[in-house]
Amino acid sequence: MPRQRWEQRSDGVALNVIGGLLGGLVAGFAMEHFQRALGRISPDIGGAPGAGGQQYRKPQSEPANYKAADLLARSVTGESLSPENKPVASTAIHYAFAGAVGAIYGAAATRTPDITAWGGVPFGATVWLIADEMGMPAAGLAKPPSEYPLQDHATALTSHLIYGATTEAVRRCVVATLRR
Repeated sequence: MPRQRWEQRSDGVALNVIGGLLGGLVAGFAMEHFQRALGRISPDIGGAPGAGGQQYRKPQSEPANYKAADLLARSVTGESLSPENKPVASTAIHYAFAGAVGAIYGAAATRTPDITAWGGVPFGATVWLIADEMGMPAAGLAKPPSEYPLQDHATALTSHLIYGATTEAVRRCVVATLRR
């Protein structure tokens, strides 16, 4: 591949990774605020404080992000998090995950532009399916999906659709701005 073409491709990957990272962070914020808004409608569907918008689920009352933050703290320090520190640590995990997945999405968008079809909505649905429905239970951070009511799945899916659409919108804006 000629040097100039390789440099253009490398720049394209870098721009899309930056765009995806920023998009993922903004999208994590959008998800969190969407869940908070739902909480004003009904506490049963709203997000837990500092859980990145993740809702309280029944029969599990502690959000998976709280459990993940505590697990990470115990593996690093040998100590559990205090209840007052869980919201802050949980938020950090939520945004780190949202940004990292957004960056991976940005890199994938460079190689396979079709991944951005439908404005990122299928991407959001995929993140919901893999992370929320499969990953959290597999990691022992949540119960199996069959143990939660349909309402919980619907609000989580909607939050992730917002995540996907927001990630894509921000990624496009960032890439277009940085290319100028």
